[in-house]
Amino acid sequence: MEWFEAVLLGLLQGLTEFLPVSSSGHLEIGKTLLGVETSDDLLFTTMVHAATVLSTIVVFRKQIWDLLSGFFCGLKDWKIVRNEAGKKVFLCNDQTDYLLKIALSMIPVMVVGLFFKDQVESLFGSIHVVGGALVVTALLLFFSDYASRPGRKSIFPANGYRNGLSYWQAFAVGLGQAFAVVPGLSRSGTTISTGLICGVKREVMAQFSFLMVLVPILGETSLEVVGGEFGSSSVGVLPLVLGFVSAFVSGLFACKVMITLVKKAKLSWFALYCLVAAVCIFIFA
Repeated sequence: MEWFEAVLLGLLQGLTEFLPVSSSGHLEIGKTLLGVETSDDLLFTTMVHAATVLSTIVVFRKQIWDLLSGFFCGLKDWKIVRNEAGKKVFLCNDQTDYLLKIALSMIPVMVVGLFFKDQVESLFGSIHVVGGALVVTALLLFFSDYASRPGRKSIFPANGYRNGLSYWQAFAVGLGQAFAVVPGLSRSGTTISTGLICGVKREVMAQFSFLMVLVPILGETSLEVVGGEFGSSSVGVLPLVLGFVSAFVSGLFACKVMITLVKKAKLSWFALYCLVAAVCIFIFA
């Protein structure tokens, strides 16, 4: 992989990671157009994903600090009591509740990573898999836009849930994230769409969708380092560094833009883009 290819792919990753158009799918498209060997995929893909995670941490640094400080300060207040119905309930502060929901949402993708890693990796490198998954992404975006439009009563109302979503909604969003390991199936698009369909408000999903992915991707990156993938990679150090930096910088911009778009814009525009991209793949690939 040449340095300019790494920069282009890093920019592509950073810009599409937060937009609901599938960063992994666009990386596959970019690699196909640039003629990058598929043997280079795993490490480089992990590095640019880690870069966008770092940009997420920078953008949400205040919220992350509030969650962590609130969690540790609230440890002393944890207790189990009986409610009016006589059932035992766990009492904790809002920050602990939010982190528990994030932890619950991570379980499905961790199961996929532990038991189905080889099957998932076999999907990378197939441009037609990307095309099919982009169609699924488009359908999810269209349906979630319809389900969450103003004035429409949700099938699963979220009113009254602490932090704007329930534990079952957090788990449902986590299931969406697990399916989004398929290249072409947008992670942000799938998780946000799943949340909206389940009745979670747009402003709640704008933050939860980006925070829930931090630990899984950081864990994957750590496993790559521990497993010695850096030493056995055919990608040079310079392309890795340039790809990381370009993904981080473009990710900062895209993350801020996407937060605004999720709250105000129609996701169906992104759905239309995904459909056009899929059609182009099936016609020209």
